[in-house]
Amino acid sequence: MFFSSFVPGGTEHQMIQLARRLDRRRFQVHVACFHRSGAWLSRIEPDVASLVEFPIRSFRRADTVRQARAFARWCRETGIAVLHTTDIYANIFGLPAAAAARVPVRIANRREINPDKSVGLIALQRASYAFAHRIVANSSAAAARLRREAVKPSRIEVIGNGIDLHAFAPRTIAPPLRRIVTVANLRREKAHEVLIDAAASLLPRYPDLQFRFVGGGARTRELTALVQSRGLADRILFLGHRDDVPAVLAESDVYVLPSRSEAFPNGVIEAMAAGLPVVATAVGGILELVDDGRTGVLVPPDDPAALARAIQRLLDDPARAAALAQAGRAAIAARFSFERMVGAFESMYLDELQRRAAVAPRPTHVTAS
Repeated sequence: MFFSSFVPGGTEHQMIQLARRLDRRRFQVHVACFHRSGAWLSRIEPDVASLVEFPIRSFRRADTVRQARAFARWCRETGIAVLHTTDIYANIFGLPAAAAARVPVRIANRREINPDKSVGLIALQRASYAFAHRIVANSSAAAARLRREAVKPSRIEVIGNGIDLHAFAPRTIAPPLRRIVTVANLRREKAHEVLIDAAASLLPRYPDLQFRFVGGGARTRELTALVQSRGLADRILFLGHRDDVPAVLAESDVYVLPSRSEAFPNGVIEAMAAGLPVVATAVGGILELVDDGRTGVLVPPDDPAALARAIQRLLDDPARAAALAQAGRAAIAARFSFERMVGAFESMYLDELQRRAAVAPRPTHVTAS
């Protein structure tokens, strides 16, 4: 497998879990990356056969070609049978190099809608798909985007995210404050400022209400300053990156995701698994997770008034909030698990190997870059 980085994020979490959970009786897992660093490096390094680095800072730099050749040589020498790239940067770098190395099976990932990526990067990724045998989308929304980019439907595989349901348990004791939580990196498409606007209208009415933002990112300083300028720093807390998200969710009353764009948000399925009522925007893959009025509440994007009204209704009607939470947890338990996700990837790897008559007597080598 080829990773761009091990910085905490939704894609990194899902792909690290995949790498760790692949059946070692069938697969020997090797990992390649651009930089051997990041808070989650320790989550994967002990569990793989090898982890190697091909450092580049930009596709515009001259050493990119040299590193691509080195990666192709490593694929040949290691005997890689399946390459699975995990995001846009890994797709662009890894797929052509693996094709040059004649890696038998090459799998690309499309796990986001890419609203924050440049036209040039998106064009490069589209070109890289020519070197992939399958492109995996983690939602129907991401698959639809691939089709709009002229990828043949026969090459698209939809495999949704997984979750360890046992790690997320509904709370048993109510905390003294009522807490609204969102878990998402602080990026523009996550629209945290919309939730801040909604919070500003709600906080004067509910003296026991607190908002908690979990996640780091480029907008930390900007959003912190916005909250301070509105005099809400003691009611809207920025918790940064947290490794104990299940515990944070267990201390919360409502989960909110105000995103403008989503392929398949981990935060929503984690909140539903934790038994929280969910308020989210009706965009992308969220529509595949939340059945409006049954397992959660959907609102239009960029509408702080609608967001505030939806949150207020749940605060004022605990019975309805509990019913949504119970139905949401049941839906997640029925549809999502890491076992299902990993099994789908394993079947796809083996099907592609058989299709290309590339099954080897030794354990299959799977690399992610």
